[in-house]
Amino acid sequence: MTRPHPRLSINQATIKYASLAEALDVTREAGVEAIGLWREPVADVGLDAAVRLVSGSGLRVSSLCRGGFFTVPEGPERRAALDDNRRAIDETAALAAAGAPGSAAVLVLVAGGLPTGSRDLAGARGRVADAVAELEPYARDAGVTLALEPLHPMYAADRAVISTLGQALDLAERFPAESVGVVVDTFHLWWDPELFAQIARAGAGGRIASYQVCDWVTPLPADVLLARGMMGDGHIDFAPIGAAVDAAGYSGDIEVEIFNEAIWATDPVAVVERTVNAFAETVGLSAATGA
Repeated sequence: MTRPHPRLSINQATIKYASLAEALDVTREAGVEAIGLWREPVADVGLDAAVRLVSGSGLRVSSLCRGGFFTVPEGPERRAALDDNRRAIDETAALAAAGAPGSAAVLVLVAGGLPTGSRDLAGARGRVADAVAELEPYARDAGVTLALEPLHPMYAADRAVISTLGQALDLAERFPAESVGVVVDTFHLWWDPELFAQIARAGAGGRIASYQVCDWVTPLPADVLLARGMMGDGHIDFAPIGAAVDAAGYSGDIEVEIFNEAIWATDPVAVVERTVNAFAETVGLSAATGA
């Protein structure tokens, strides 16, 4: 296996069926130095146990996925969503503190889609902005960065009413850069003709909180949530995107986040080995500061 790039992070979604303990072990034993965590495996063991596991792993934490999903109108459901996001902020702070030096207290936010029965896209986007405004002081006090992740427009109805990096920046720039940033995810953004200008804009404001990579493979599956592929298997040219992110000043970990049933069904050890090799072949050199 190729020696893992020092900035490679294995997002837990890529080895979805591994427990938190197994994911940490597999990542560390492969020589990878960082991991992106998900709330569900953390909840399976409890936050206190998760903190102990992360602390003992010697790995950096690159992010926690995910918060968000707060497009519903005011009422008990919205209040519950916002309370859950406050818990996610607390979890992010605790897990980042438990990670190795260089860990990032970054909570990835997915905005949420249209509420059931609604066609009011503008209203949903307004409620996302209101939610971020309500959560930002809490995140700032906790030392956590809320990282707004724009998703490909095919998810606008059911998962994320924020579709472009420009939209995410329009919202993030209302707040201090240390408390609200953005995620650059190749799967969601590779198609955007404004991508490179918006990456530069994000860098100028110190807004890139996370960089995630995976490939766009066609034909898309029936469940487009599971359309992500391993780097090199699809259509994305990673080199110019990685170079733009580097030029924008982002020098943090680079997460590989793949939702794909065939990859999930594969032994996590083999998936991490394949990820290390694919990263080196497609992403590593172009995305590595000083490489």
